[in-house]
Amino acid sequence: MTFIGHSTFLVRTPSAVFITDPVFTTHAGPFGRTGPRRVRPPAPGIAELPPLDLVLLTHNHYDHLQPSSLRALASGGPELVTSLGLGPLVKPLGFRSGVELDWWQSHDVHGVGRVTSVPARHFSSRTLWDRNRTLWAGFIVESGGLTIYFAGDTGYSPAFEEIGRRFPQIDLALIPIGAYEPRWFMQPVHVNPEEAVRIHLDVGARRSIGMHFGTFQLTDEGIDEPMAALSRARDVARVAADAFGVLDFGETAII
Repeated sequence: MTFIGHSTFLVRTPSAVFITDPVFTTHAGPFGRTGPRRVRPPAPGIAELPPLDLVLLTHNHYDHLQPSSLRALASGGPELVTSLGLGPLVKPLGFRSGVELDWWQSHDVHGVGRVTSVPARHFSSRTLWDRNRTLWAGFIVESGGLTIYFAGDTGYSPAFEEIGRRFPQIDLALIPIGAYEPRWFMQPVHVNPEEAVRIHLDVGARRSIGMHFGTFQLTDEGIDEPMAALSRARDVARVAADAFGVLDFGETAII
């Protein structure tokens, strides 16, 4: 798997290649040209990607859903799996096939495996007038004998224990660790590194990798502070460094 940046990963299993919340724009805002500016370039870029079988889209915030990035990926013919209600926004982008999933609903993707939408604690909006009119979620991908959990954006909740009960053999979890300060404001929608470690333990993942940090300056903590805070939280919880860490931008890990 390769960390492209923010919440975008390129994942290869023995049977498929898929990408998560693909954002390749210079800004995390409307048209990819306004809003928080990207401080590290995506690596690899869109032109360097291999053919994709699947694109996962968790919710409609601009740092997760950029139409120009999705349109560039659609021409290769991957299937698009999104949260409930995103169809009208993404159908004009050129995907040949796609499906919207409610929480705990599953869909079998040809040549890939089973994708299941799982709960997250977050919200949705693209404008001032459409708050929570579409769903937000994480995804479980069962492919090539592996179970991969992509948490999306989320605050902490009891739902993670339920995810762990329903999927007791998660090989890899991709968990957000950034955009969490100030806590009085961000706690309901974004976990901090300490809570991310709790998610890792709740779902029982064999290995977890942090995401949603170091790419766009979205909140008050320093751009690289989540990595240091994850190390401290891991030590307190007595979680080994090789059980929950981060990848460098553009780094590929074989798991």
